[in-house]
Parts: sequence; structure tokens; C-alpha cells
Amino acid sequence: MNSDPTIKTMRDVLIEAIYKKMALDERVFFLSADFGAPALDKLRKDFGDRFINVGIAEQNLVNIATGLALEDCIVYAYAIAPFLTMRAYEQIRLSLSISAQVKPVNVNLIGVGGGLSYDVAGPTHHCLEDISLMRLLPNMTVFSPSDWKLAENFFDYSFDKKTPKYFRLDGKPVSLIYDKVGDLDFEKGFYELVNGDRTCLVSTGYLTHRALKAAKETPGVGLIDVFMLKPLDEKRLFETLKKYANVITLEEAFVNNGGLDCLISKILSDNQSGIKLKRMGVNDKHVFELGSRNYLHMLNNLDDESIIKTIKEFSF
Repeated sequence: MNSDPTIKTMRDVLIEAIYKKMALDERVFFLSADFGAPALDKLRKDFGDRFINVGIAEQNLVNIATGLALEDCIVYAYAIAPFLTMRAYEQIRLSLSISAQVKPVNVNLIGVGGGLSYDVAGPTHHCLEDISLMRLLPNMTVFSPSDWKLAENFFDYSFDKKTPKYFRLDGKPVSLIYDKVGDLDFEKGFYELVNGDRTCLVSTGYLTHRALKAAKETPGVGLIDVFMLKPLDEKRLFETLKKYANVITLEEAFVNNGGLDCLISKILSDNQSGIKLKRMGVNDKHVFELGSRNYLHMLNNLDDESIIKTIKEFSF
């Protein structure tokens, strides 16, 4: 059991926030696709009338969540990220994306296991497509936190914002990044963690931890954490990026296929910017190799050494 209070799982922190709100507001429901968590036991016990385990049936999970939301309930639907986003994609599109254009639906899809966080489970459990898929849908908010504090702080926003949302949560405990950051503007969608001068790393999710380490070890390199992949204040992000000559994107996702890198490329193109762009992520192949997350990062040039090497080669 982890004894370090700065290292927590995003899902447990978020479930604890949901639990507290369920004690105050009977509109809040929690649905699970037969997926547990240490923090979920108490919620299931104390609010059994508003906890529904639909079984291993992610498509049904989305439809039941939508039905409750159309009756003005606030719903949190919880499942393993690749199965939630891909097995139930048609239901997400029809029941949430399309419905939300007609009537507000506050359904919060909690996908656990973004990127390569289920490392040893193999490509069936890796989730490298979800950023592109969920960003594609109109009326969908896509949230990709880098630490558990962001996940915790996002809860109030998710409760008040009556739109469908996708939470891309890491499957492993993560260390604290936002311990000394004040009020966050989720409408802005990003935060400049390190102020640099020539080269800027732009990351999302778990790779922000690697990017932060690389920025600290490479003087003059900045770092922007993009935690809201949709919607995002693109104008304000460009105002922050335009002081740099080079931008390197980092993500546990397929590159050149609609992810963070494509989002940043669009912003640079829309502003006719001459900033050079380098994309780091997983190339157009599934990861069949078995091993730790660090090992998988090394194979895909996402480890600390590869990031620092790329910074040095690309910046000059």
C-alpha cells in the first residue's frame, strides 16, 4: 500500500469527490461496467440506490447513463478506457454527442487506463486511439489530466457543466504536479508549468511527468500541460506558444492521427506561424511487446533519454 500522500490514483480521488456530492445531491448517479476501485466500495455501500453495475456491457452503460441524464440526473459512468470509448462508440455518438445538441445531458464518461498505463495487458488494453476518437465528436468535452489534483479539481466543473464529457484517466498512481498552482481555468484548458525561451514541450496526461523532468534537465525549455483537449482556448494557447521557435508535442497516443499533435499543428497553421513542430508519440502500429511502461516508452522513443535527445537535436 502506498504511504506517500503525494502519489494517488486519479480514479480514487475522483470517486471520493463524487461520493461527497452524492451525500448532498440525490440527482447524482454512479454507473459501472463491472469495474471496481478501492474508493468505490464505500460509495456502493452507502448509495446503493444510485449505484448501478450494468455488467461488462459498455454500450448499455452509455444508454442507461443518457436516459438518466435526460431526466435531469447528473451521471458518472465508469469503465476501462479502451472498452468504453471503442466498444460503445456508436452509443456515445448517438446517445450523447447527437442528443446534447438538442438537450443538455450531463454524462461524465470516466475512462481508466489511458495510453499505455495498462502496460503488461497488451494492445487489447492499451488506449492510444481515444484522444482522436473523442475529440472528433461534436458537443464532447475531452479532459486529460496529468495528475490526481487536476482530476479532483475538475469535479466541480464536471458537475456544473451540462455537456457530455470524457475523462481520460491514468490507470496507475501518479505523483503530484499541481501542488503549488492556484485556481485553474478549465475553460482555458492548459497551464504553462515551465516558462522557457526557445523550445517548448507541449504534453498531455502521463507524459507531462516525463516532459517536466526533461524541462528541468534542459535549461531554457518550456512546458505547457494541455489538460483540456476539447474545448480549448486556442487563441490564448497560441499567445503562449508564439514566443517559442520550436514546439515538441508528447502524448501516449498515435501521432499524425488527430491527437494532441494535430491539435497543436492546427493552431500553428491557423495563425500562419513559422514555429517548427516535432511530434512524439506512438507511430502507426500497435504495441505488442510486453514489459513495464518504462520499457514500452523506451521502445517508442518516449523515455527520458529519448525526449532529452530530441530536444537537443530539434532545438538547434
